[in-house]
Amino acid sequence: MQFEELKRIAIDTLNPHELSAGSYAGSVAAALVTDKGNVYKGVCIDTPCSMGFCAEHAAIAAMVTAGESRITKIVAVCEGNGIVAPCGRCREFMYQINHDNLETEVLLDRGIFTLRELLPHIWKD
Repeated sequence: MQFEELKRIAIDTLNPHELSAGSYAGSVAAALVTDKGNVYKGVCIDTPCSMGFCAEHAAIAAMVTAGESRITKIVAVCEGNGIVAPCGRCREFMYQINHDNLETEVLLDRGIFTLRELLPHIWKD
């Protein structure tokens, strides 16, 4: 799958809405494709007490629920801002899910980078 199609899936997944007083979802969406060619998507959840999570986490959770862990490509988009980079927590999460994800291609505004390039100093246990 080409990034242009994956980006379109992420854009189509955007669904900003209020969940409850002060809690929102869907202003950021992510789509990923696995080594098996399956696509998973997710949206962020923002809560006042910081218990929410990123769109990348939601997409990865859907992937893991389906029994997969190897991401080949991922993109996140924000309503009104276009492509957004995964935060440090999301980068580390992708690595922790499957160490081979260091080769995952991440689409950013300024090009395509591997997770290895975005996470040069990985955490080791």
